[in-house]
Amino acid sequence: MKKLFLLVIGLVALTACNQQKEKAKDEAYAQQRDSLFRVIAQKDNEINDMMSTLNDIEDGFRAVNEAENRITVVRRDEGANATERIRESMQFIQVTMQQNRELINKLRSQLRQSSVKGDQLRRTLDNLTRQMEEKDAQVKQLMAELQAKNVQIEELNEQVADLSTDVSNLKEETVQKSQTISSQDKQLNTAWFVFGTKKELKEQQIIKDGKVLQANFNRDYFTKIDIRVDKEIRLYSRSAKLLTSHPASSYTLEQDASKQYILRIQNPQLFWSTSKYLVVLVK
Repeated sequence: MKKLFLLVIGLVALTACNQQKEKAKDEAYAQQRDSLFRVIAQKDNEINDMMSTLNDIEDGFRAVNEAENRITVVRRDEGANATERIRESMQFIQVTMQQNRELINKLRSQLRQSSVKGDQLRRTLDNLTRQMEEKDAQVKQLMAELQAKNVQIEELNEQVADLSTDVSNLKEETVQKSQTISSQDKQLNTAWFVFGTKKELKEQQIIKDGKVLQANFNRDYFTKIDIRVDKEIRLYSRSAKLLTSHPASSYTLEQDASKQYILRIQNPQLFWSTSKYLVVLVK
């Protein structure tokens, strides 16, 4: 009887042990599955954001083409009414072109920060840059033709140079500015950010003994940004906490459709005034 009792106890213990092992396996699988879903959701969100920006750029080019066609038709007419319509169309083109420049810069920033590293996206960005160059040249030629026919658009005369300022000419603009702006300007507008789990930040000495950025931390682990351009940082986590000190009124932490946090810097000068290093703890 005693042997039978011991045998039953042994079987029960073995069953419980096997159940614990199976439970541990199930939990590990669930964690791997959730991690994979997060990665997929992250990439989907990034692609959707970039495609939205790309569609806005293409809509802008379409609108500019339509405005150019309107000018071509109106130029056949004469009188104050025709001149006014040409003036309105040229103003619309100027505003839309500037919006497209800003959108192309935004797309470049999104691609730089994205975990989606695709050659096709970079080729698309290069193609948009070429389109911008070609469209700027067309608008400049149109302005010259209008002026040659004494169609004066006073509001735009002082802005003709702006029409030639496109993404591909930013290098030239930078050279011109560098003649009046010292090298310190770049340093003043440069900052670094990093986000990671507590374990990751500890491994890089970013957190040590409960303190942030006190030890000889790994600076190469940070991402370098231009505070004038990079005002939105995706954190790809449903939990986010700033460990460095930044004025609360200068930023917001918002969740996207997947409940993942996005840091939006509303006042860059104020935000980075206390520290040029940003550390965010995520889970």
